[in-house]
Amino acid sequence: MNFTRWSARFPGTQRRAAARTEHAAAQAKRGEGAVPAARGGRPDPGAERSTPAADGHPADPTVSGTGTGSGTGSRPGTGPGTGTTPAQRTGVLTAVPSLDELSVREVLGRLPALVALVHGPEHRVAYVNDAYTAGFGARTPGAPAHEALPELGELGLLPLLDQVRRSGKPRTAKNRTAPGGGSSYTVTCTPVDFPKPGTGATPTATSASTAEADAHHTGILIHLADVTDHAEAVERLRASERRQREAAVTLQRSLLPQELEQPDDLRIAATYQPGGTEAAVGGDWYDVITLGAGRTALVIGDVMGRGVRAAAVMGQLRTAVRAYARLDLPPHEVLQLLDGLAAEIDASQIATCVYAVHDPNEGLLAYASAGHLPILVRDEHGTVRRAADPTGPPLGTGGWLHTSGTIALGPGSTAVLYTDGLVERRGEDIDEGVAALERALAGAQGTPSVICDRLMRALGVDADHDDDVAVMVIQQPARAGADAELFHNAALELLGGIEAAPRARAFAQGVLASWRFPVELCDLGVLAASELVANSLQHGTPPMRLRLRRTDRRLIIEVTDGDDHLPRRRRAEPADETGRGISIVATIASSWGSRRTPGGGKAVWCEFALPDK
Repeated sequence: MNFTRWSARFPGTQRRAAARTEHAAAQAKRGEGAVPAARGGRPDPGAERSTPAADGHPADPTVSGTGTGSGTGSRPGTGPGTGTTPAQRTGVLTAVPSLDELSVREVLGRLPALVALVHGPEHRVAYVNDAYTAGFGARTPGAPAHEALPELGELGLLPLLDQVRRSGKPRTAKNRTAPGGGSSYTVTCTPVDFPKPGTGATPTATSASTAEADAHHTGILIHLADVTDHAEAVERLRASERRQREAAVTLQRSLLPQELEQPDDLRIAATYQPGGTEAAVGGDWYDVITLGAGRTALVIGDVMGRGVRAAAVMGQLRTAVRAYARLDLPPHEVLQLLDGLAAEIDASQIATCVYAVHDPNEGLLAYASAGHLPILVRDEHGTVRRAADPTGPPLGTGGWLHTSGTIALGPGSTAVLYTDGLVERRGEDIDEGVAALERALAGAQGTPSVICDRLMRALGVDADHDDDVAVMVIQQPARAGADAELFHNAALELLGGIEAAPRARAFAQGVLASWRFPVELCDLGVLAASELVANSLQHGTPPMRLRLRRTDRRLIIEVTDGDDHLPRRRRAEPADETGRGISIVATIASSWGSRRTPGGGKAVWCEFALPDK
């Protein structure tokens, strides 16, 4: 930019112009002429000293130096600052002392920092200033540093002095604290050259090029700046950050399930690893929810945030998931409800989530994903597959209809649900991390807890990892032998009209007797099956089916039909001939429930806990 046309508008320009006019007038009166030197030229100091003043005396000499006087290319009266000094306006320039005229001892002695000067291979004391004496006491000149300056050893500076002497280059050590919680110092060690005897020169800074100098005439200037207040402030800040992180970790862990529910048909393990000490805690979470009738909901998610706020949002979402899961809705409907709730909790927070439901009768894992990473499943032959789309946007974004998908999870299969901290690395594509996890899962054997640990080690997750990680491993065991005898299934298609009820009772009686249940449990099971079938025959539509299932812990009775109207328990009046079936089932069974089935229809079920052996 051309500043010439704008210079007249700068503040102080008029004052400087006036000063130059006055100065030119004064020169004209003295007969010196009014023609200024060429712009950018350097005035001749000799000519300036030889020009007499108006009164016949020589003018005051000026000393040119950095930041003073008029340097090369500058105009008189236009040096640093907003205007001219009174002396310049009167034409008298004040003499500036040269730096060579200052005493090094005087300068170092007045410094508030601690300064010491050592020399020779043993770093013998040559000088300490008053601040050093006030801080550590008087020191004997000529004594080696390890004896006369023990505080340098306590600060760990003696090896640093050796490095500076060998390299000939300055070194700085920051925030060195003396043992016992003393003061903290930032120390700078600068190599210097001492004059040889008889030269009379003062010490000057040196460089690596002076390696040939006499070793006894080289020294080090030690400058200790007290940074105790700064170090204490930094430590207070770090302590505050540690307390906040500990609070976030405590909140995070308290909101996670303290003990995972273990379904009859699955073996599940999960782990949570917070980020390292330098990383803020995020909002990763997981959960296992038993839905009844042998079905299990599996959840994992990640709130996109850090600290206590993210953990609090995570806790609210986890609670909401458990509440929505009790409605026994399809996975995509659960995520649809969560999406609206996440926007209400905090519009600035979004979260990713996978909600999956395992049905042992179908051998499938039905799932829906809200911006989360894909589920990985390894079958009994060791082949690893990714759960394909559908995947919707994260929770809290709104305006999206989620959909559900399915992936097989049969006997001998292992599924892994995880958050991005396990596979995401700086400078790498996240697909590379998922591929690495697939390779690790293909070779990981053992129980779910063992597989969790192996996957964490294989992906390089340790105590210093820069992000928090949640991993959940689900296994569908392949049972054989005596263990397989504890798991049975039996089903009957309910064809025809009311005559299907006695066939259902006879079927239930025979199956429960073959499973060697106690007589009392057989009777209760037959009664529950009869009431559920009667309810379906009266209020439902074909196709209808009765299914009996036993595990090592419970007996499950389920009836499905083509009508999607869910029954509810109500109080029947004494004169009513109907309306007591569900109440009877709820009274004699351990639990009961109903849900809508994919493609229309409903399922009504009840469970009986088996007696402990």
